[in-house]
Amino acid sequence: MPIHFERSWEDADLRAYRASVARFIEQEMAPKDEEARHRGHVGHGLWRRAGELGFLCADIPQDFGGGGGDFRHEAVFDEEMARRGLSGMGTSVHSIVAHYFLNHGTQAQKQRYLPRLASGELVGAIAMTEPGAGSDLQGVRTRAERQDGHYVLSGSKTFITNGFLAGVVLVVCKTDPAQGAKGTSILVVETADCPGYAVGRVLDKIGMKAQDTSELFFDGVKVPQENLLGGQEGQGFYQLMSDLPYERLIIGVVAQACMEGAYEATLGYVRERQAFGQPVASFQNTRFKLAEVATQIAAGRAFMDRCVEQLVAGRLDTATASMAKLWGSETQCRVLDELLQLWGGYGYMSETLIARMYADARVQRIYGGTSEIMKEVISRAM
Repeated sequence: MPIHFERSWEDADLRAYRASVARFIEQEMAPKDEEARHRGHVGHGLWRRAGELGFLCADIPQDFGGGGGDFRHEAVFDEEMARRGLSGMGTSVHSIVAHYFLNHGTQAQKQRYLPRLASGELVGAIAMTEPGAGSDLQGVRTRAERQDGHYVLSGSKTFITNGFLAGVVLVVCKTDPAQGAKGTSILVVETADCPGYAVGRVLDKIGMKAQDTSELFFDGVKVPQENLLGGQEGQGFYQLMSDLPYERLIIGVVAQACMEGAYEATLGYVRERQAFGQPVASFQNTRFKLAEVATQIAAGRAFMDRCVEQLVAGRLDTATASMAKLWGSETQCRVLDELLQLWGGYGYMSETLIARMYADARVQRIYGGTSEIMKEVISRAM
């Protein structure tokens, strides 16, 4: 029997929603995952289907085309993918983009983009990282100069989740380089028929093979002045910092669900796999390793659930969200390493769930702010 770690924030309506999400993932996402892994992206059709069923922007108000739910609905979708080792749809980034519009966009920007993000017509991406600027966002070199009612945007970005399929990209750039962080702004770039905009190769990663992570190039791209997020220059750094708890908790939630899915899969495997005439599960080492993992997962579930409840209540602070991201991603990597060992040689084969989860997990300690950055944020709050 699979082990289920109950969520303190889940009610009957959310359980019904989870069942619908699981059906969609099992019937329409999972069967196409192998093809998506070889292609390097899931394709627009899956995004539009998810939007049609109401699974995108589930926590965006209905007035803007969203589901009218809250963070718990987003967590359900991300959890159900993570439990199955499916990482092709960058829904977390898509949701973060939607929240930038919701929390910082002008009324016109909300009305123009949120319904299209919710329907899957547009896939959202946010372009922060550059070849020479990762965690240090003040080192961004992409520039936007005002000319005749437009911004002229020039620069390049890399490691951009959803970059290949993106229909709208939030570009972090310098509108006043002399002002440092205060000179940072975010421009909204619609990618269709956009002269000067180019998508580079889909990057070859060690994991997350079905997720389109790309390079983006902006060569004198003309961006209408009304596409300045929020309508006021110099707000980019503030906008980025204010949404960090949402982003970092998603990473923690995904880490937790992945551990739970990996544990269930491993439990099933060691009960069936025979070695020396008996199931691998009968060996003391196996039982003790699984006991350690189950204990870590149970402790993590309690912490993540508390963070989810705090975020829904509007009380989750940046330091606690950083703890969720740090603990979740670091523990995820340790737990998956222990579980992979129990699969023996099969655990090293890319066709197995545990191997894919192991490879996918490594980037969790890097994106959304590295573990080292998380420690810095937490220590500053002490």
